[in-house]
Amino acid sequence: MKIAEIREIATNELAERIEIEVANYNQMVLNHSISPLDNPAQIKKLRRTIARMKAELRQRELNK
Repeated sequence: MKIAEIREIATNELAERIEIEVANYNQMVLNHSISPLDNPAQIKKLRRTIARMKAELRQRELNK
């Protein structure tokens, strides 16, 4: 997900999306430890998406 797409999401929805993505990330890491994923780069991509979302959420908190 690109930063422009993240900025369009409402603040409360963004917080919910972060929780969902973190849960997906944790599940993906667990699955990868049991049996390797076809594309392990997905983990890296998801981790960076979560970081972008958290950064945008924090920026909104500071701008209030």
